[in-house]
Amino acid sequence: MKTNKSYIKRLKVTKNGKIVARKPGQNHFNAKESRRSQLNKKRSSSFVMTNKAKSRFLINS
Repeated sequence: MKTNKSYIKRLKVTKNGKIVARKPGQNHFNAKESRRSQLNKKRSSSFVMTNKAKSRFLINS
């Protein structure tokens, strides 16, 4: 089974096995957003995924 490349590009697995993802919607058109919402999007968020899904998408990472 191959690793899903789209997941690998968007997610990072920490040394303890947690999955960290970047929040969506911060690529462009951010001038209209408040500074607070821009800074909140910069922080990475934990990504909840079941063990079955982890094994399906992230087998080689």
